[in-house]
Amino acid sequence: MFKELDPILHSQLRLAVMSLLIGVKEAEFTFIREKTNSTAGNLSVQIQKLRDAGYVDVTKQFKDNYPLTTCKITKKGINAFEDYVKALQQYLQVKK
Repeated sequence: MFKELDPILHSQLRLAVMSLLIGVKEAEFTFIREKTNSTAGNLSVQIQKLRDAGYVDVTKQFKDNYPLTTCKITKKGINAFEDYVKALQQYLQVKK
């Protein structure tokens, strides 16, 4: 009856990252860290898990001699996020 929730997206921080990225073209690591109120280390690990799943693309470069990491949601990530939201809606629509 219930569709299984994607374990990659079922983490609070990874879901927050995807929620931020779904509405923008791309976002800098520092922006995501500030919005999610996470540590750089934890966020880095969670973004790597999203990257490994193919849900986000990560670009690392330098801007004015400072490292700049940018994240962008992929088509696969968009589809996974939409499926996750639909699955959650099914859980919420169960009648007692």
